[in-house]
Amino acid sequence: MLINLSRDVGGYLYEVFVDRFDVWLLIGIFGQLMFTMRFLVQWIASERAGQSVVPIAFWFFSIGGGLITLIYGLYKKEPVIIMGQSLSLFIYVRNLMLIFRKRSGAAS
Repeated sequence: MLINLSRDVGGYLYEVFVDRFDVWLLIGIFGQLMFTMRFLVQWIASERAGQSVVPIAFWFFSIGGGLITLIYGLYKKEPVIIMGQSLSLFIYVRNLMLIFRKRSGAAS
């Protein structure tokens, strides 16, 4: 049973990552890596501050990764990715708008 499970998982991973390999897979992986970077940026900033912090770089990585992942989802016709990233991109941009509005208000 364990050998069959191992063979099935290996076959699945081979099909997904090797048989279906193309430039779009690379684009999707790049988008996901950018999206993952936001968590690393947030974690490092929070550790340095000793409290939970969300730096601006978090939102830029969110927009970059979300946009690339949305493009990937549109090309692959993945409705879950399209719906999730469309709403998320709006939220990321809105957060940056709020941050810049607060900063410009504080500067004047």
